[in-house]
Amino acid sequence: MRGAFADQGGLFSYISPEARVPRSHPLRKIRALVRDVLGELNRSLGKLYASEGRPSIPPEQLLSALLLQVFYGIRSERQLMEQLDYNLLYRWFVGLSPDDPVWDPTTFTKNRERLQNGDVFAKFMSKLLTHPDVKPLLSDEHFSVDGTLIEAWASQKSFRPKDGSGDDDDGANFHGQKRKNDTHASTSDPDSRLYRKAAGREAKLCYMGHATMENRHGLAVAGMVTHANGTAERRASEVMLKARRKAAGRRITVGEDKAYDTADHVANLRAIDVTPHVTQNQGVTKTGKTRHSAIDERTTRYPGYGMSQSRRAMTECIFGWGKQHGTMRKTKHRGITRVAADFLLNLIAYNLIRIPKLVAA
Repeated sequence: MRGAFADQGGLFSYISPEARVPRSHPLRKIRALVRDVLGELNRSLGKLYASEGRPSIPPEQLLSALLLQVFYGIRSERQLMEQLDYNLLYRWFVGLSPDDPVWDPTTFTKNRERLQNGDVFAKFMSKLLTHPDVKPLLSDEHFSVDGTLIEAWASQKSFRPKDGSGDDDDGANFHGQKRKNDTHASTSDPDSRLYRKAAGREAKLCYMGHATMENRHGLAVAGMVTHANGTAERRASEVMLKARRKAAGRRITVGEDKAYDTADHVANLRAIDVTPHVTQNQGVTKTGKTRHSAIDERTTRYPGYGMSQSRRAMTECIFGWGKQHGTMRKTKHRGITRVAADFLLNLIAYNLIRIPKLVAA
């Protein structure tokens, strides 16, 4: 017998979103982990708000929604609010009932900035890494560091002379002009810099993101964003590794690619009790001379050097996931503070995707 077609469904539903999410859905384990970390952050979150006044968006729901945006690569907060309105899976993860109204996108943005100013993302990362289920997965001795370019939310036409000259064509025709960061700046995002990753590649307005990865399971343990320039990778590496060395309380090792093979960087790492397992850069320069590596057989003769070089490649998985699935490839934010917060959120999301699988293994 053919069933009757009813275009209008029932007005009321007695099935909760919890019952509609499959028991095997990967977000279930992630949600439980996120709730544990948010419980640890309760006191820190309370300090960000006044004790009286109109209630804001609960920061726990705000953080959960931001993680959803990275998990599913939702391109804007306006689209995030639209999908949160009708997607029961998203409502369940965030903690909204089917009848709860979603937030206005502009209100959501203002509340997100409160979390950024309170350094909540860094605290979330720290609490996540010290979670009882996560801490045994991490190495406290062997690390890898790498950097990647994050394309800025600014066009080439916005890169204008700082002195205000050349405004006749509104920046549309810049061919044949010498444009440098010393003399030019983007009017859309002044913190971005014109930079190219390698010779023969196009120059883009971008930032540089840096990540520290532990070598046991390839989880991100630290991250930061800097202006894009030729020394940013090495300086950021030294800052992050100094903190890791202090936390470990003993000498640590780090695997890095050949862009880090400079005498001053290697000397700086050794000065802070970090053993540099850096790829030797012995290529030929533009003038035909062979480069002299700062790493010699005193380092390369040990088996640990080869192991660090092998594990180092896993940092590309972090950046690859963030650019393919997350929001890392081209930021929708302007200003280095906002870009850094979004970058760290991508690292947190990458860890949350992988940790449940590692715990179950």
